[in-house]
Amino acid sequence: MALISKKKVVYPISLELRRFLQKYGREVGFPIHYNDLLRYNSSIPLYDFKGNDTLWETVFYSESDMEEIHYNVKNIYALLKAEGDMSVMKHLYVDRIDLCIYGNTQPFRVRIVNRINDNFDYFYVKNADASRVYGLELEHLLSPNRISYLVHENTLIEEHIAGIPGEQFMRQQINDPLMNPIRLAKEFVKFNERCFVRLLGDMHSSNFVIDVTPDFEETHYRIRAIDFDQQSYEGKKSIYLPQYFKQNNALIQLGVKHITPESMLQYQREERALIATRLKSSPMEIEDILESMERDVISLPENIESLKKDLSKHYKNEAFLKCNNMGEILRMSLEQVLTLKR
Repeated sequence: MALISKKKVVYPISLELRRFLQKYGREVGFPIHYNDLLRYNSSIPLYDFKGNDTLWETVFYSESDMEEIHYNVKNIYALLKAEGDMSVMKHLYVDRIDLCIYGNTQPFRVRIVNRINDNFDYFYVKNADASRVYGLELEHLLSPNRISYLVHENTLIEEHIAGIPGEQFMRQQINDPLMNPIRLAKEFVKFNERCFVRLLGDMHSSNFVIDVTPDFEETHYRIRAIDFDQQSYEGKKSIYLPQYFKQNNALIQLGVKHITPESMLQYQREERALIATRLKSSPMEIEDILESMERDVISLPENIESLKKDLSKHYKNEAFLKCNNMGEILRMSLEQVLTLKR
């Protein structure tokens, strides 16, 4: 069982990382920042449609601040979705701004609604944490998912990642007779491999969603990470393997029941081959992000020492023991994809 004993340290955006963000268009000017949203003067608990407390609070601003704040968050949405073109935002309005009171960084979630058809979307305003930014970029480069995010100074803007929360899916839909258990178990094996290779930790059921796509003949599943705070931070190998979190037991049991060891090995190799293809297709971006990580401080010395020993033993490769930081460990992990067959 994977356990995280201490709250993760929040690391600021370094000069090297900021240069990377500027080079690849991830850093733009914002009209409003995280601290501006903290100027609310009241809040109420947010309940779901069943009356359950979501642990989010809807915040309210004074009349003198509300018009300006709503206009500016619409401007941010335009930057995120339409490269800043405000003309496409004329039918949109800010329905709600919520604050997550239990998260490490206490993010804001903005609900944007189209007044013509009541269609809505979300985005998030957060304190910028270097670990999370590295995680978002690596997800964009190395997973099958594209990620839209922007940074300015100490504020991070993230798009909403749609899907059924993992814990909700396992509670309500894991026994649905229409569900394809083999396809879902296969996707969990591939998700497990993606997380381990790129060292994304803490992927228990609260930190990923399941995207369900019906097809004309079958249903497809994609497990998507939604929390990237534990990118290349923890010192235990097990933290980077979702298969070791008890919260994921329902998915783990599907694999035990429906997938043979031979099939599991095949799916792992398939996913590593796909990651290798992505590494080869974005060599400049990958090299730049790794160089930034190698010059950055994003973990504790004891975590670095512990993880490189774990991975050296796992891969039977003593080169890991020469790594001095998490960036170098991640580079070695990615090199295994290019040089090893599991």
